[in-house]
Amino acid sequence: MRADASPAGFSVPLHRSLTDPILLGGAPRSFAIFNGTLAAALGLGLQQWIAGGLLWIGGHALGVFLAKRDPHFLEVLIRHIRHKAWASC
Repeated sequence: MRADASPAGFSVPLHRSLTDPILLGGAPRSFAIFNGTLAAALGLGLQQWIAGGLLWIGGHALGVFLAKRDPHFLEVLIRHIRHKAWASC
């Protein structure tokens, strides 16, 4: 038996869809939903159509850019915000 081989019955196929992050149009799903909701509230609720459209386009472009660099950037950002500073100056 090779050192890197697992015993019989202890290996399962892992599909790529189980490990890839869920993206909507290239941006993380939760970020895209939040950005679209905020843009719709600005565009429909406050009737600022151009500002809502620009917010949606800019926010989505930012989300796609950051997701290309790190698909889990939103989880990292949330964890960073919740982390207490131990050595704050």
